[in-house]
Amino acid sequence: MNILNRLQSVRFTQIEGKPVAVLDVDDWQAAIEWLETIEDVQIVRNALTELEECHGDRNRAGWLKWDNIEEEWE
Repeated sequence: MNILNRLQSVRFTQIEGKPVAVLDVDDWQAAIEWLETIEDVQIVRNALTELEECHGDRNRAGWLKWDNIEEEWE
């Protein structure tokens, strides 16, 4: 099931007089993953645009060398 189908499965109800949307937990998690993927794609696009603007020079684009920061991620 794609994300649009999952979001269309939302049910609406009221709690203490306020309208709320009810979504299956699996559908909610799928929506979050989808949004995170969109965010990641935008980050990559921005980074590649910056790299293009620096004519492929990773240092000028502010990219770090993995060998210099690898220990921070262990």
